[in-house]
Amino acid sequence: MPSFDTVLEPDLIEVRNAVDQTAKEIANRFDFKASSAKIELLDKTITAWADNEFQLGQLRDVLLAKMAKRDVDVRFLEHGKPQPAGGDKYKQTITVRSGIPQDLAKRITAAIKESRMKLQASIQGETVRVNGSKRDDLQAAIALLRKAIDDTPLSFQNFRD
Repeated sequence: MPSFDTVLEPDLIEVRNAVDQTAKEIANRFDFKASSAKIELLDKTITAWADNEFQLGQLRDVLLAKMAKRDVDVRFLEHGKPQPAGGDKYKQTITVRSGIPQDLAKRITAAIKESRMKLQASIQGETVRVNGSKRDDLQAAIALLRKAIDDTPLSFQNFRD
């Protein structure tokens, strides 16, 4: 039976490269000279430190530009609030989203059911598997999901005939 998996997976190698490029740029930029601005990636959490909120915003803008240049969709990033981090320093955590959360999985299955196509969507952990009898229906479902759920960068894997 033909099927495909709907997933939410960033390219973590490209994310790491973008963070590394951001770190190099802030080390060389004139407006970051003599400041303690830095950025690092641990697991799937990016942490940015700066002397004030303005510099934190500048650092975030550089990161988003590097992500876009490396073809990483910025919708994978979930920005936390800037917080004071002792003294006059500020810190912000940016989480890289991976895996489909339960509420998004329910939205995906609801969109498939509302389309009235002869398809079945099932939630399997952090993926949503869509089964159908015809390949054309599955391709129509991919187009439907891209159109209906545009706030997250969904990708489709394991397309089987």
